[in-house]
Amino acid sequence: MRKKIFITLAAGIFLFTTVSFKSDFFEIAKQIEIFTTLFKEINMNYVDEVNPAQLMDSAIKGMLEDLDPYTNYWTEQEVEDARINNTGEYTGIGAAVHTKGGKITLVEVYRDYPADKAGLKAGDEIIKIGDVNLADFDEDAGDLLQGAPGTSVNVTYLRQGKTQNTSLQREEIDVHAVPFFALTRNDIGYVVLSKFNKKASEETAAAVKELKDQGAKKIILDLRGNPGGLLTEAIRVSNLFLPKGKLITTTKSVIQKYNKQYFTENEPLDTDIPVVVLINGRSASASEIVSGSLQDYDRAVIVGARSFGKGLVQRPKKLTYGTQAKITISRYYTPSGRCIQALDYWHRDDQGNAIRTNVEDYNEFSTANGRKVYDGGGIFPDIEVESAKLSAITEALLGDRAIFDYATKYYYAHSPGDLDAFSFRESDYSDFKSFLNSTDFDYKTETEKSLEEAYINAEKDGLQTAISSNYSELTSKIDALKKAELDHKKKEISNIISDELIKRYFYRDGLYKYQLKNNTEIEEAIAVLNDPARYKKILKP
Repeated sequence: MRKKIFITLAAGIFLFTTVSFKSDFFEIAKQIEIFTTLFKEINMNYVDEVNPAQLMDSAIKGMLEDLDPYTNYWTEQEVEDARINNTGEYTGIGAAVHTKGGKITLVEVYRDYPADKAGLKAGDEIIKIGDVNLADFDEDAGDLLQGAPGTSVNVTYLRQGKTQNTSLQREEIDVHAVPFFALTRNDIGYVVLSKFNKKASEETAAAVKELKDQGAKKIILDLRGNPGGLLTEAIRVSNLFLPKGKLITTTKSVIQKYNKQYFTENEPLDTDIPVVVLINGRSASASEIVSGSLQDYDRAVIVGARSFGKGLVQRPKKLTYGTQAKITISRYYTPSGRCIQALDYWHRDDQGNAIRTNVEDYNEFSTANGRKVYDGGGIFPDIEVESAKLSAITEALLGDRAIFDYATKYYYAHSPGDLDAFSFRESDYSDFKSFLNSTDFDYKTETEKSLEEAYINAEKDGLQTAISSNYSELTSKIDALKKAELDHKKKEISNIISDELIKRYFYRDGLYKYQLKNNTEIEEAIAVLNDPARYKKILKP
């Protein structure tokens, strides 16, 4: 009898799931058929000739737009770019580039790689590669710079308004996850971890070991500006300082197979050495897993500014013809249970923007030692450093590339001298402000945006004429305050400009050496490591 009942129940469950699947399948099949027939009719009947590939690309982007910004469609080339980013190896010219509107601008040139050997500099604008004029090239022009090792490519570029030519020989480029490490202040090891590719944990471990051999008794792990990468590498980096068998992150999804727990699997490198982790608003994803896990286990003091707040996990899924879809499959949670995702992409405001979690909606959690930590807004540092946060005007200057363009102008007008003697002076900052006045730089504050929206709504209510003079007075005051902000944030902006110039004159390793002596966040990290009582009090209040 029991057997019969079991069989009946099993059959019922099977029927239910089958019916449910069939229902979903029918709806999917229906929508695909509608789209296919529409696509065919547009291609056959539209008044002008259409490009099927571009049309489909727009359709795919439109479909994904209402999801989160990390769920993306990848072309064959983008799949290859992702592979390069994860392995840290590719063949090219050894430069970071910015591609927009048929232009390639060199953002950073890496020391002793082809672009550097050919005399190219940051700020150079490539207008022709081989026989291809980039103004007439519709695809990703950056692909033209890649090729087999040892092959040559001719480039034509603009520098300071003058057209120049050079030839580059492509090489295999090895992008290090740890581009710099050094012993500083006698016994403090400093390690920069810039990305979580397949080399991240191996290179971090090698750097810490070498620093310990040199006499390091304390470690600064710099994750500022690290956008993340491979989840597995984040777990392995955490494992360097945490014992085997510790929970690092939990992933949760509506899809059961993506609900997983990830534990450390190896013997640690050092569970006792004092550690400070540096983070800022550009530390995201895997960086937040590392800093969050070390914070939750009270294993490190976190210094800097609130991290980005990306608590979503993506996985690439293979499609046809070498393409892929990178799909958000789950949310991740720190060992204490925090989901640090800051933006809610599934509940948007009237303008369609993702909603940021309000501070009053943060949930409280506890570290291993009972310290209070919170979810919903990234990883909050144990020691907040004001200089690690970027003001609205600095963000606008960076977004508008005003600082980058000024650095290009400055580079050709000044001789840097020695790295230790470099200084961005008061007169230089005055020159920068004059430069801004000669450009069309402007930015809108949140206050301006709200005021503008209110003024538009006033028209609907028939009140715009009545408040017009008040509106003009307020906008004038805001403009004056924005100009004053340039002086108020002089130190912050000057530091950003200095960093950009140091990269130009002394390359990235020069920048790291400069920051070891001139960066406020690093100074704060050194201060807490050199004060054992303060360090312990933070972790065991």
